[in-house]
Amino acid sequence: MRIAVGVDHAGFALKRAAVAELQRLGHEVVDLGTDSEEAVDYPDYAQAVAEAVARGDAERGLLICGSGVGTSVAANKVPGVRAAVCHDTFSARQGVEDDDMNVLCLGARVVGEQLALELIQAWAAAEFSNAERHVRRVGKVNAIEAKYAN
Repeated sequence: MRIAVGVDHAGFALKRAAVAELQRLGHEVVDLGTDSEEAVDYPDYAQAVAEAVARGDAERGLLICGSGVGTSVAANKVPGVRAAVCHDTFSARQGVEDDDMNVLCLGARVVGEQLALELIQAWAAAEFSNAERHVRRVGKVNAIEAKYAN
């Protein structure tokens, strides 16, 4: 799977381990920055990753900022993106299986490296169930998005 990765300065230290884990799992990584701990604005990286996913340049995206919240808020502004902050493996897996989450957001100041890698493993291994009830619910989410797209 092709996964776009973007981090702000708070997520930079965790990025190396996250990218290495994704590659170890056999995924192709598209690194959209940042490339240092110099202060940057998280919406820029959230937008880059979300647009890559929405365009189909990547099947999924991984965003890391201080809390994960800012990147998830920004990424969800891009139509077609379903981003969520996860701090436990159940949510990381279930978010994909039930909600077709296509962008995982992590808080580098909230989860340690080991937990972050476990979250990435659970999320990357999960697949949307295509169960009728989940398809219906994601359809309703998409309808809300379409209603406000103009």
